[in-house]
Amino acid sequence: MELISPTEIAKEKIEAVQDFSVLAGRSVANLFRYPRYFADMMQQADLIGVGSLPIVVLTGLSIGAELALNSANTLQRFGSLSLIGQLVSVGMVRELGPIITGLMVAGRNSSGMASELGSMVVTEQIDAMRALGTDPLKKLVTPRVVSTVFMLFFLTIISDLLGLFGGSLISTFLFRVDWRQYWNSAYQILMFQDVIMGLLKPVLFGFIIATVGCYYGVSARGGTQGVGRATTQAVVASSVLILLVDLLTTKFLMAIFSYR
Repeated sequence: MELISPTEIAKEKIEAVQDFSVLAGRSVANLFRYPRYFADMMQQADLIGVGSLPIVVLTGLSIGAELALNSANTLQRFGSLSLIGQLVSVGMVRELGPIITGLMVAGRNSSGMASELGSMVVTEQIDAMRALGTDPLKKLVTPRVVSTVFMLFFLTIISDLLGLFGGSLISTFLFRVDWRQYWNSAYQILMFQDVIMGLLKPVLFGFIIATVGCYYGVSARGGTQGVGRATTQAVVASSVLILLVDLLTTKFLMAIFSYR
C-alpha cells in the first residue's frame, strides 16, 4: 500500500469538498437556465418516488408499531397508556419519519445514482455529451436533485401517516386503547413547529442524497472497481451527512421556536 502524507490527504479532502460544493451549487443554478429537461425530472421522480414506495411503506409501519410497542411498556408503569398516541405522533413527525425515510431512500437511490453516473463516466458517455454541446450536470444531475427533493417530501408524509397507523394497530389490538382516543391525542399534540420541523428535513435530506450520489458518480475513476467504490462511498457519505444535518437542523429549529 502506498503511503500518503497527511498534507496530501488534507488537500484531497479539501478539494473534494470544493468540487462537491461546486456541483451542488450548479445543480441549483441550472434550475434558472434553459433547457430544463422536464421529461428527465418526471422519469427520475418515478424511479425515485414510486420505486422507493414499498420500502417506505414497510419501514413506516414497522417503526410506528415498534415505537408504540416499546413506549407502551413504559407508559403502563405510570398509568399513562392513553398518551401513547401523543408519543408516537411527535416521535414520527419530528424525528423518526424524516430520518428513517431519508436513510432508506439514500441506501436505495444514492447508490443507484453513483453507479449509473459512474458507469457513464468510465464508458466515456459523459465526455460524448460534452462533445455534443450538452451540459452533463444540467442533463444528469439537476433532474435527479429536483426529483429527489420533491419525492422525498411526499414519501416522508406517507411514512409519518403509516407510522401513526402502525402505532394505532398496536395500541388498539394489544393494549386496548380506544381508536378514536389514540387519533385525537395524536392530532392534538402536534404543533405548527413540529410539522415545520418534520417537513423541512426531507427537503434537506433529498438535496443531500441526490448531490452526494451524483458527486461520487461523476467523480468515479478506475473502471468497474472505481464504480463499486463510488457506490459504497455515496451510501456511507449520504447517510452520515443525513444524521449530522438532522442533529444540526433539530438544534437550530428548537432554538428558533424556543422549545423547552
